Amino acid sequence: MAVPTKALLLRKTLSLSPALAKCHCPVIQLSRKVSASVPLSQSGEGTKKPSIFSKLFVREVETGKEPQSKALSDMENVYEIIIHSVKPECMEAYLKQFGTFVDLMKSKDTGASLVGSWTVEIGDQDEAIHVWKYEGGYPVLNDATYIYRTDKDFIDFRLQRNKMLRARRNQIVLRFSFWPEPVQKDPGNIYEMRTYTLKPGTMIEWGNIWQRGIKHRMSGNEAIAGYFSHIGDLHQVHHFWSYKSLQERKEIRESAWVNPGWDETVAYTVPLIRTLQSRILVPTPFSPLK
Repeated sequence: MAVPTKALLLRKTLSLSPALAKCHCPVIQLSRKVSASVPLSQSGEGTKKPSIFSKLFVREVETGKEPQSKALSDMENVYEIIIHSVKPECMEAYLKQFGTFVDLMKSKDTGASLVGSWTVEIGDQDEAIHVWKYEGGYPVLNDATYIYRTDKDFIDFRLQRNKMLRARRNQIVLRFSFWPEPVQKDPGNIYEMRTYTLKPGTMIEWGNIWQRGIKHRMSGNEAIAGYFSHIGDLHQVHHFWSYKSLQERKEIRESAWVNPGWDETVAYTVPLIRTLQSRILVPTPFSPLK
């Protein structure tokens, strides 16, 4: 006589009398919770190997015993993502002034370097997005912030700039160690910024899955940078991609599906996402990424 599988036992349990279904049986409640977020191999089976049944629901991830920032990033450098909502009538003046600000950051020896600068073409329009790198980590960020807050030239700059803004926000992020460093490209590209807000506690799992999946998105050199939030809005991931056009974006994204393994990357990461925002960006005249 064949030994019943876990799936068969679960179906038999659920098919019992209506009275059992109404009693909120712990077995039924546990099975629902497990299918949503917890590997079955961790549900009280000790050191047994995970079964085929458990692999149908989730992928096992070794979370380790260190902070996710250390597990996912080398921590040598920190990055700042700044988003300015500009008054529509002020965008031209804003960009001209911000170009001067970039030169000022260099001349004042702040230690900050501009990675990329864009305006939003598709998405929340009249937004400007800037990514700054602080090579040396938080000590360099602290020094740059002090100069920015106390230097008279910067104070004058802020007084003029703030008149052009509707809102502003920033976020300190770290670079995923398995993503490539941003490299300069020939002019004429558009960029996509994809911002994912994840369920709390899933960042390491996200990193493990993407570490295996990123190779499927490298054929066109479209992968620019991948960051995760450290201070500010938490549980967020930002992926930056570059394309020659929206048509090339469509073709590259569709071609990824012919690579064995990309479908798994999507299947395993989608359940971790709470929200996703996509922006199409165009570089500013002073952006290192063209």
